[in-house]
Amino acid sequence: MLLANLPALQVVLPLIAAPICLLLRRSDRAWFWATIVTWICLGIAIYLLVEVLSVGAISYPIGDWAAPIGIEYKIDLLSAFLLVIVSSIGAVVLPYAHASVSSEIPDARIYLFYTMYLLCLCGLLGIAVTGDAFNLFVFLEISSLSSYVLISMGRYRRSLTAAYRYLIMGTVGATFYIIGVGMMYMMTGTLNMADLANRIPAVAETRTIQVAIAFIVVGLSLKLAIFPLHMWLPNAYTFAPSVVTIFLAATATKVAVYALLRMIFTVFGGEPLFVIGEVLMILSVAAMFVGSLVAIYQTNIKRMLAYSSIAQIGYMVLGISFITTTGLAGGIIHLFNHALVKGALFMAVGGMFYRIASVRLDDMAGIGKRMPITTGCFVIAGLGLIGVPLTAGFISKWYLVSAALDKEMWFVAALILVSSLLAVIYIWRVVEVAYFHAPPKRAALLPEPPLSMLIPLFILTGASIYFGIDAGRTVDIAMAAASFLMIGVAQ
Repeated sequence: MLLANLPALQVVLPLIAAPICLLLRRSDRAWFWATIVTWICLGIAIYLLVEVLSVGAISYPIGDWAAPIGIEYKIDLLSAFLLVIVSSIGAVVLPYAHASVSSEIPDARIYLFYTMYLLCLCGLLGIAVTGDAFNLFVFLEISSLSSYVLISMGRYRRSLTAAYRYLIMGTVGATFYIIGVGMMYMMTGTLNMADLANRIPAVAETRTIQVAIAFIVVGLSLKLAIFPLHMWLPNAYTFAPSVVTIFLAATATKVAVYALLRMIFTVFGGEPLFVIGEVLMILSVAAMFVGSLVAIYQTNIKRMLAYSSIAQIGYMVLGISFITTTGLAGGIIHLFNHALVKGALFMAVGGMFYRIASVRLDDMAGIGKRMPITTGCFVIAGLGLIGVPLTAGFISKWYLVSAALDKEMWFVAALILVSSLLAVIYIWRVVEVAYFHAPPKRAALLPEPPLSMLIPLFILTGASIYFGIDAGRTVDIAMAAASFLMIGVAQ
């Protein structure tokens, strides 16, 4: 009985657990409760992925109201894979949060932090499981509203303005999305994604559906911060508390990429995909270069990594834009790999911030000798971001280059390689300052961050190496998910 309800429990558990943090009040109790909940969510996600791999997609009608009248949770291979990514990052981040949050957020607000964290987790997991276009909007807003609060809890005054800008941009994106959904409902009379996919071809040539596609793609593009709709992201990542930056960088934009994939492949499919693909290819290549070039000139490491994320989002969207199985698989693998790599990089920076209370490049002089373990993890994760062989980043870039060559787009393959070289420059800037600049006079050897912060950093750094050496399972899942999505193109 319990196992049959796990698709609903995956979302309901963090939703119910969040207000309990308000009752617990004390920071340690709230952290312990949130940690237990996130690890249970991870266990459920792994079970669901194993179940999907063995028996196929899971359909769960809410309240026993069958789709399309009722709301349906639909978990196929792609959504199960995303559930594991989001819940595993959420589970690994919380042990790290105990020391980090205590040092960056006043004790009286910490229980509010964990309340919002669980709500954000609930929204992100809900987006992955829902098979209903309007329900996706609801979960999108749950995750977004809690994200605004989490970002505003940073110790800087600019955290508030960063959260406000994100709120404005996020609201515009959500409004665009729901306008598009409303237009689709007006033309088809349904909100269930599978039912929409069946009914849209009959009205696909109408101007209403074409405008709806444009609204939905632009709305979701704002949420995933594709160039030039990325302006909210650098400040949000820079001024948020370290844990919030880690969690959002590793999950939120990936879930938005998933939502875009789900809408354009599962719901629309057909001819509009190729038009959308051409537009996305131009924007993604621009993102890869603009994000990396701006990152090179940043003096704040969190800001540098934020612009790097804009470039990396470009790689994921580039995979989508090929509209091929290999390209989609490359984008999905990069979605997974970037969650590991960027999570590890922001964890390392958060560890440095914990000790020296700064993330400015000038203040990192000699930190490679003063904090060798944390800095070493940063370098290893940085190699993954560049895409060096035997790291996770290499696998996804290999598939992206292969997809470009399959379509005889030699210039796009060359652009992927050139933009990867730009990542070498900004990662090297940190390495140079950390290892080849002398530390400040009288600077003592700094202790590494607490073990509760180091172990999650080791896990993500180690995972970025492991999945660069043994990528068989992730590649198999990504290829199978991509093949399933491409069915909508063939029809």
